Amino acid sequence: MTSPTSATELHTTVETYWSSAESRDWTGFAATLAEDVVYDLPQTRERIRGKEAYVRFNKEYPGDWHLRIQRIVADSDQAVTWIHFTVGLEEMYAVTFFTANEEGRITAITDFWPEAYEPPAGREHLVERY
Repeated sequence: MTSPTSATELHTTVETYWSSAESRDWTGFAATLAEDVVYDLPQTRERIRGKEAYVRFNKEYPGDWHLRIQRIVADSDQAVTWIHFTVGLEEMYAVTFFTANEEGRITAITDFWPEAYEPPAGREHLVERY
């Protein structure tokens, strides 16, 4: 599929997606999505189909959560983001993959929420902790 959307346009769409989520602008958030958007969470094996259900999922997500974009990389129909997410004192990072249609709306989202962990012993001489 050849998409007329430019990398800059998709970058802006994804940036709007995240900034709308952060500001709880659910109308703006929904405007970035295709009607048939599919959201996948591989770690919990959950899938949400359709704009209405996906907006509701985000709108009803519990807690006083906040996010900050660390990085966005986009081409004409694919993008990936690295997000810093907080809920109260808890901090998490997420990597999210996006696919867009020819109109520049997001059709697929796959979220990965890796758990932080301590590295195995024995490599301290090779690494710098931050």
